[in-house]
Amino acid sequence: MTQAYVNDIAYKIVGCAIEVHKHIGPGLLESVYEKCLKEELRLNGLNYTSQIEVPISYKGADLAGNLRLDLLVEDIIIVELKSVEGLLPVFSAQLLSYLKLTNKPKGLLINFNSTNIVNHGLIPMVSDTFNSLPK
Repeated sequence: MTQAYVNDIAYKIVGCAIEVHKHIGPGLLESVYEKCLKEELRLNGLNYTSQIEVPISYKGADLAGNLRLDLLVEDIIIVELKSVEGLLPVFSAQLLSYLKLTNKPKGLLINFNSTNIVNHGLIPMVSDTFNSLPK
């Protein structure tokens, strides 16, 4: 796995999100966008799992947690979906924590309640795992 490969998958995911947004627009529930995005990912040949429980390890102890990430695409990119008026810093912090807890290289925070996903509704993030990958 390389940084270029991870970025290529992320690019495809963003393209799928744009396609969903183009067809149904902003203002709907997050659950609607999740269903539509899963279908678009499937149509584009991307494998995903949804509503994945995030394990919590604290000082060597595995703790049962109630954390769930929205989508994990190709087992490398976490996608957190929102349908909110504006992205708050806590959403970015949540995604960063998920990246750290799962050792995944990249995450995408996507807010479908925006006029333009790329310019106003997308926050890509990388982890130390991404930085350790070859270019």
